[in-house]
Amino acid sequence: MAYVATRGGERAIDQSERLYRAELGQIDAARVAEIRLALPMLIDRVMGEASLYEPDLAALALAQAGGDLYEAVLLLRAWRTTQPRLTIAEPVLQDQLFTHRRISAAFKDIPGGQILGPSLDYAHRLLATGVLQGQPYMPTPVDPAATPAPAHQPSLAAWQKAQGLVADPARTEVAPDDIPDLTREPLLFPAQRAHTLQSLARADTGGMLALGYSAMRGYGNAHPTVNELRLAEAEVRVRHPRGTVFSAGRVKVSQAEVTSKGKSGLLELGFCATLGWNEVKVISGATLDLNAPGAAKGSPVEEEFFLYHTEPVEASGFCIHFKLPHYVTFQSSLDALRGAKTATPTQPEKVPA
Repeated sequence: MAYVATRGGERAIDQSERLYRAELGQIDAARVAEIRLALPMLIDRVMGEASLYEPDLAALALAQAGGDLYEAVLLLRAWRTTQPRLTIAEPVLQDQLFTHRRISAAFKDIPGGQILGPSLDYAHRLLATGVLQGQPYMPTPVDPAATPAPAHQPSLAAWQKAQGLVADPARTEVAPDDIPDLTREPLLFPAQRAHTLQSLARADTGGMLALGYSAMRGYGNAHPTVNELRLAEAEVRVRHPRGTVFSAGRVKVSQAEVTSKGKSGLLELGFCATLGWNEVKVISGATLDLNAPGAAKGSPVEEEFFLYHTEPVEASGFCIHFKLPHYVTFQSSLDALRGAKTATPTQPEKVPA
């Protein structure tokens, strides 16, 4: 799509940016620290959609963007491209995750038990208006558990497969070193499984929710039940050039498996995982993954449709670019419209009998 570059008003453009930044005021380390402390779930969303786990940089991006989520994700992704790729971490298995929350809506008595962990799912939605009158809102302290849940929990899907309940997916295992990288390779269709999961991991939460919800309302071919939902910390284990495997720290991760009865009579699974804690995103993503096989062309659960249309940087950039000058193309349309009106003879007005 062609449009005229805005070169004539360079000073106006510069002042426009200055005006935006002036309204944000000074950005310093204290503001960044406050954003990170006050908005941990938003920080997690930015890190997930930027595919970069660095809470301080995510908080800085939010501060610099004035809270504009898409701008913050773009800033963080742009910074990510300047960093070298040092190594590839060892694969992380479910039973190796340091689990904070693990629930299943499909089975009550799951191996390891239900672990509610941190959640507002069961809370009353009451706005603490007293804060505006100077009354600090202090959370009630957590009572220590008599018997703390084990930090590591078994895989529910592995237990189901041992029971003969889950259909074996027709997928080829890929060696860790051969896993393709979506940030360096184009997304082609039919997409590789690794590309699908990577796209879902950094997709726009709102877009995934809309399309996942459409599948839940009947526009897909499978209605999901949450098989297992986890909020956890994954240990990043990397191999030193000398051969030693060591831990470089932990990152917060969320993952969801949803299930539905397939045509074979066995359970089929959909999966999604992302950096940070974002339950809405991974449940929606797993729902799309579950519905993708055999989806009709152009349907909201077709892989090509939802992977393209939940890419936040491309989608927001294309939408925002419509604000830029399109004088040439629009003038061409007007000229064509005027020409058509000129060429069309005027119909004589009918006089009623």
